Amino acid sequence: MRNQISKMIVSTALVALALSFYSNSSFAQDTNKPKDAAKAQVKTANVDPSQYVGAETCNTCHDDQYKSYHAGPHWQTMKDTRRGVAFQGCEGCHGPGKVHSEAPSKDNIVTFTDKNGMQASAYCLNCHQQTSDQSNFQRSAHHRSNVGCTNCHSAHSAKVSDALLKQTTPDLCFTCHMEVKSSFSKPFHHRVNEGLIKCTDCHDQHGGFLSRQLRSSASNDQVCFKCHAEKAGPFAFEHAPIKNEGCASCHTPHGSANPRLLKRASVNLLCLECHTLTTDSSAPAIPTFHNQATKYTACTMCHAQIHGSNASSYFFQ
Repeated sequence: MRNQISKMIVSTALVALALSFYSNSSFAQDTNKPKDAAKAQVKTANVDPSQYVGAETCNTCHDDQYKSYHAGPHWQTMKDTRRGVAFQGCEGCHGPGKVHSEAPSKDNIVTFTDKNGMQASAYCLNCHQQTSDQSNFQRSAHHRSNVGCTNCHSAHSAKVSDALLKQTTPDLCFTCHMEVKSSFSKPFHHRVNEGLIKCTDCHDQHGGFLSRQLRSSASNDQVCFKCHAEKAGPFAFEHAPIKNEGCASCHTPHGSANPRLLKRASVNLLCLECHTLTTDSSAPAIPTFHNQATKYTACTMCHAQIHGSNASSYFFQ
């Protein structure tokens, strides 16, 4: 009996010690979460309804903003009565307006002109973090670079009403990603400038779990297969680089000076980057009967099914 009691005391002490360690450790806290986001997330606490005057009162002074508000999607917050006045109308973003209506000043109302990207996003995420599209924003590259919602969106002066964007895409993306803009001007490119596809067809601007915020698998190929479905397979004989490294092992994704967005001007040189006999070569080397002096003969003249084949392990026609 004493042994059982002793074991229970020891077990209880260990559990208490573990809980104490967890509560005081960094595992129990999100250290990357902005302080402003934490403040914004608890704005429903201790809400005094008497401090909220309604959007109609705001209209008496801010007529232009009131009209743009009703022209956009945010007017729908007026119909949502479940979460209370703190999430409705103008005051859903700018905070309670009673004091401001009695003594108008930028000091007694929430404004966004003086806030950086993280601070502004904290207010937007009070509502928009509930949707699957924006739920990963805080782990995005945009968030880490202090690019917030108001850098791309405008609630009152949007140029594109559908998503309240400040500019049309891809010009909006090019304001930061100038290094990519030149790629779409190369002779062979994905037709982003022509408007046939968008940056957001391949990249998730609001963040995700993958590198470069891609809407794809870890090998970056699933996003390509949305358009190039004939390359997806499954094949009886698969080309290893496609499975291991993805399409980008041979192609440049945005634009290239070479046909088919290839990394090299010569198909043979591209193939030889893997198919060259070395002491530690993992890919099959070129057989000795191939005449490398005949440089005008491309590898793909014989190995036509280079993405995969159901008939030949050598990817013949």
